[in-house]
Parts: sequence; C-alpha cells; structure tokens
Amino acid sequence: MLARARWIALLVPLALMAGALGSQYVGHLVPCELCMWQRYPHYGAIVAAALAILLRRTPLSLPLTMLAGLLILISGGVGAYHAGVEYKWWPGPQHCTGTVQAGADFLKRLLAAPVVRCDEPQWTLAGISLAGFNFLLSTLGGLAVLVLCLKRR
Repeated sequence: MLARARWIALLVPLALMAGALGSQYVGHLVPCELCMWQRYPHYGAIVAAALAILLRRTPLSLPLTMLAGLLILISGGVGAYHAGVEYKWWPGPQHCTGTVQAGADFLKRLLAAPVVRCDEPQWTLAGISLAGFNFLLSTLGGLAVLVLCLKRR
C-alpha cells in the first residue's frame, strides 16, 4: 500500500504541473497569481514524494509520503478557492481581481494592476476551469495518498 501511495504522491503533482506548464508554454495561457499559488504545494509534494521513494526502506518514507499527500490537498484547497473566485462565489484578492478606480494615485494603481486577472478563467472544459480541475484531481489524489498511508497502519 505504501509503495502505491508514494507513486501516486509523485505522479499526481508531476502530471498536474506538466499540464500547468504545458498550458503556459505550449498553450500560451498566462498564469495569474492564484494559479501560481496552486503550484507551490505541488513542487513541495514532488520533492517530498521523491525523497519518500529514495528513502523507501527507512522510517522517514511514511511521513514524507503523508506530507506529500497533505501538500497535494493544500493545492486542491487553493484550487477550490481560485475556482470560487472565478465563478464569482466569493471575492478574490483585491489586487488580483479589483478594478482600478480613479483617485490621487490612479497611475500608480493602474501600473500595478495585474495583466491577467484571477477572476477570469482563460480556459474551461464543460464549464470547469483549470483551477477547478486542479481542485478535483488534487483532492482525489491527496485523499488517495493519505488513505493508502493510513491503511498501512
């Protein structure tokens, strides 16, 4: 069970990051700030899972695999938040979703405004954005890793 959990913990974030980077560099989609926030836990999960595989015969393998599972779930949580911002269920960070309004420091705020807004999905499939897919796949993957780790006990 633990061997399967380790491989899931490595392959899920690798696949999701390949999709994210492919959509950026091949599909020419520009990631917003919340898109980038979703990537950081995946990077950590890749490192933790790779270490768990390398240290598979040591007591560190289980906690590293569980850490990878938790990091994958965290990315899924950020994906859920981002998807909710895109679907206008709740407001996102003002600097990433707000409009620039006239005032004394208008030019400063205009120049600081993001080019890519966090509340406008650049791509969807069946009404689900990339953030929504990250939520779905990360949640399923992270839960699978943790369930397999707990079954081992």
